Amino acid sequence: MQDIHDDPLLSRSVVESVDEWDAPVDSDSALKTTLAYYLHSRWWKYVFIVICFIAIVFVAGYTITVGSMKITIMETYETIWNHICGNIVNDGYDFIVWELRLPRVLAGIIAGAGLAVCGAVMQNTMKNPLADPYTTGVSSGASLGATIAMTATGALFASTDTVVIGAFAFSLIPVGMMVLISKMKDSSPTTMIMAGIGVMYIFNAITTVLMIWADPQQMQAIYRWQVGTLEIVKWENLPIMFAVTLAGVLISLFISGRLNVLATGDESAKAMGINAGRMRVWCLILVGLVSAVIVSFTGLIGFVGLVAPHITRLFIGSDNRFLIPACAVFGSMLLIVADAIGKVILYPNVVQVGVVMSFVGGPIFLLLLLGSRKKMWSA
Repeated sequence: MQDIHDDPLLSRSVVESVDEWDAPVDSDSALKTTLAYYLHSRWWKYVFIVICFIAIVFVAGYTITVGSMKITIMETYETIWNHICGNIVNDGYDFIVWELRLPRVLAGIIAGAGLAVCGAVMQNTMKNPLADPYTTGVSSGASLGATIAMTATGALFASTDTVVIGAFAFSLIPVGMMVLISKMKDSSPTTMIMAGIGVMYIFNAITTVLMIWADPQQMQAIYRWQVGTLEIVKWENLPIMFAVTLAGVLISLFISGRLNVLATGDESAKAMGINAGRMRVWCLILVGLVSAVIVSFTGLIGFVGLVAPHITRLFIGSDNRFLIPACAVFGSMLLIVADAIGKVILYPNVVQVGVVMSFVGGPIFLLLLLGSRKKMWSA
């Protein structure tokens, strides 16, 4: 048999590759190298989460300082600490920080975490990189409910709870319709996504008709709600948002192992004893409930659930055991950064956080699509 080194038809690079493949392998060395790589990769995932958490603390403190009354970051944290300890030193600072600005920041942290985690779950269960929490039709249902409440009561958005109730109630209708449709036909990702799109167009058409009949004051309130804002969230709204979001994140963490199996395909999931169709339906209900509660209080804040999971995957990979908590902290950071930009970019005017997220999220998403040489998202 002719030696490959003497074969004139083989290039030098091919010969070197063959020699590398045929070289003896030290199993102990290879095992140590693999283990070291795994530990380093796992360590980096924890570091990424800690970095995002630290960024949240600093950005939150900076955001609270922005306003008509200038307050330093140190004064901000001192005021918060004094209020918690019951030792209020400056009543003016306490009212501005604790009552006016802090609820907005906390709402951004909670909403960002919930929407990002919902986006990660939807992209995984639907096996579609363009899926997000609003794929369920929650946004169109909530928009219709809020529009009906505003046009029927004539009340301003910031002064009535009927908008929140209406938005939440109607946001659950598309989720229920998607579940019924998936049960009637099948629960494949394509069926569920197409059902969500169909329901979305129907609800958007009804919303448009109601907006035609609305007066200018109602139109302004509807527009303000539809672009998404954090400034109308009050302290009494935060416990509900926090409880539902925390429950959603914990449940997502609990099923993260099954989500990893589901990402390998329906046949693999079935071989592991997981009913893929039933799993998708329950994930759909989970995402629908969490996102419905969030948008009921904040309006339609887009791109968080779409962009945050993609960016997080670039740093830590697609293992849902780490992806879900990382998405929670990164989504929180992303949303409060967008809110901070909206407060300072045209100061003293404020740009709604939903508008800022569209400006920021759109280009980021295009860069991710164009800049990645390999498949940006994998099941």
